[in-house]
Amino acid sequence: MNKERISNDDFGDFEEIKVENEEEEEESEEETIRVRTPKKGEIIGIITQRFGGARMEVFCTDGKKRNCRVPGRFKRSLWLRPKDVVLIVPWPDNDEKGDIIFKYNPSAISKLRKMGMLEGIKEEF
Repeated sequence: MNKERISNDDFGDFEEIKVENEEEEEESEEETIRVRTPKKGEIIGIITQRFGGARMEVFCTDGKKRNCRVPGRFKRSLWLRPKDVVLIVPWPDNDEKGDIIFKYNPSAISKLRKMGMLEGIKEEF
């Protein structure tokens, strides 16, 4: 059997990939973090106390403390603890109560702080 020898010239030129370029790409990805911002009628808050069941006390960016609940469709998907940053929708008939609809992850929280959306909460926590 005749086997041909393969030389490096058969495949062409290769460029060396530098690690520095990969780090720059990762930094640019961190800058483009997409964060859910509050729409009309939504408020950012932080959980201060759990009452049991699906109810908890949330300190909001507008300076009010609200008794909020987790709606049934989110009960299994949202695992909430004190000091978690959440997005709530106040009830239309009672401003002292609301529904929790979203929980922010740590990278989104840091992005919100950079954007200045958590200014009302900084004093408390």
